[in-house]
Amino acid sequence: IAAKAQEIQQATGMAVRSIEGISGTITKMNEIAATVAAAVEQQQAATSDIAGNVVQAAQGTAEVSSNIGGVTQAAGETGAAATQVMGAAGSLAREAETLRGEVQSFLRTVRAA
Repeated sequence: IAAKAQEIQQATGMAVRSIEGISGTITKMNEIAATVAAAVEQQQAATSDIAGNVVQAAQGTAEVSSNIGGVTQAAGETGAAATQVMGAAGSLAREAETLRGEVQSFLRTVRAA
């Protein structure tokens, strides 16, 4: 009976050590799982930041495109205004030539009289 009791005690001791080993392994697995979960949370935060930055970049690009459109429109309006000024300058030059001719004609008439 004593020998059987000793065998049972040895088997029980081995079972306890095995359970302690299993418990240690489970504890390490829990630590690893917690580390992985923390890393996943950090990745999610980084991904969220990246997404926010992409949205801001897209908004900036849209603003730049809008500004380029405004510059293009302003350039077109400036070109149109320059064309009008050029036309007015041409008309003014023709009118000045006509006026000069009229003044010369008037002076000839006055000198002849």
